[in-house]
Amino acid sequence: MTTAQALRTPNRAAFAFIFVTVMLDMLALGIMVPVLPKLIIAFEGGDRAGAASVTGLFGFTWAAMQFVFSPVLGTLSDRFGRRLVILLSNFGLGLDYVLMALAPSLGWLFAGRLISGITAASFSTASAYIADVTPAEQRAARFGMLGAAFGLGFIVGPAVGGLLGDISLRLPFWAAAGLSLVNAAYGFFILPESLPPERRTEFAWRRANPLGSMKLLRSHGELLGLAAATFLYSLAHESLPSMFVLYTDYRYGWSERMVGLTLAAVGVCSTIVSAALVGPAVARLGERRALLVGLFFGALAFLVYALAPTGRLFLVGIPFGALLGLAGPAMQALMTRRVEASHQGQLQGALSSLRGITGMMGPVLFTQIFAVAIRDTSLPHLPGAPYLLAGALMAGGLFLSWRVARAEPASAPLPEQAPE
Repeated sequence: MTTAQALRTPNRAAFAFIFVTVMLDMLALGIMVPVLPKLIIAFEGGDRAGAASVTGLFGFTWAAMQFVFSPVLGTLSDRFGRRLVILLSNFGLGLDYVLMALAPSLGWLFAGRLISGITAASFSTASAYIADVTPAEQRAARFGMLGAAFGLGFIVGPAVGGLLGDISLRLPFWAAAGLSLVNAAYGFFILPESLPPERRTEFAWRRANPLGSMKLLRSHGELLGLAAATFLYSLAHESLPSMFVLYTDYRYGWSERMVGLTLAAVGVCSTIVSAALVGPAVARLGERRALLVGLFFGALAFLVYALAPTGRLFLVGIPFGALLGLAGPAMQALMTRRVEASHQGQLQGALSSLRGITGMMGPVLFTQIFAVAIRDTSLPHLPGAPYLLAGALMAGGLFLSWRVARAEPASAPLPEQAPE
């Protein structure tokens, strides 16, 4: 067996390492989710509409840092390996959570979000790691398992964050800091490198800047179409982290505990889909059809969220929303087939930049729509307006995917890369 063939053979031990790394990273992030908007509300003196605007600004800043620095980190991982980038990301996140735990003002909290936007690159680099060690025909299932790690983090994280937040709004940040630093230590001693020196590429700023990295997405017609569909459904998905706490607090009066437990339920459903359904669904339906099914149920879930008059009916949409988890792994698998092995990090960096754009747009777009919907008495009272827009965007992604996506056999030749 050649070196290249050995690297494409599934490495269960390496996958287990990256699975735990992502799970711990998401656990730390999940702990913070239920309390960050509440802390902003406290700094704003209880003004929920004002807090919605500030939350949107925080989300914009975080995404802007992702947009600028994700391609840098992705290209660095193509040059120096995935392990170094993952470790630096986790260590930086740990220090960032300490800063937010100690933040004496909204300005310091804002600085913490800025730093976390720079360092939060472990998930995209982990995707490149999986592409390194997994054959093309098995990537959708492996990306699904990576989504399960994400879901497991959100099963425990928000529930713990909600419980700790009932004690103190600062305590979850300390817990998140500890988990991120433990994660960095774990990776330092355990995580192996997935990209050998002979498969690395030279670092170049023309590929590492956001616009340069996105040239890769134009190197293949279907890759560009899939990137556009990714943009639409990623923008729709931004309504969830931007609006969930504010929306359920305003419309249903949910406490930190209820928010945490509900997010844990979301994590359970998402983990079941990612761990148990993605592989069989892709095997039975193919990557293209699994993508379309996931986007359809995502659009349906947003419609339920927007129109549910009670908290119980809102919960009905969670299983539908979990089926959106079929779309991401299928989309990633389709896209990685169209990129050479030495450019997987650049691809993930470009996709992170694309998500960074939606992350800049989404929090501002959805929170401002929400603020107007609950503040402007001259308009119809429709607090679910942000989720109606998200459903329309998801439907647009579904239509575009239907038009451009097509499955390829595992042996399909890779396209030429865009000029550098």
